[in-house]
Amino acid sequence: MTDLELRAQSFEIAWKYLDRSGLLTGEHREAAQFILNRIDRMMLRGERRRLLLSNAAIDAYRLRPHLVTLDA
Repeated sequence: MTDLELRAQSFEIAWKYLDRSGLLTGEHREAAQFILNRIDRMMLRGERRRLLLSNAAIDAYRLRPHLVTLDA
């Protein structure tokens, strides 16, 4: 499996899980970039286990700080 295939499969697993669980919030482009950034950073460190990549991206997304806007 190539790195691009691994990246795509890991992203797809994470995205489908977050989408089906209702955890995707806000702008989907930003969410996708967040997930891909996490996967990319782990791959740069040598990680090649698809489920570990996707699960780490899911956990990072779930634990990310949320921006809260206050209405006046």
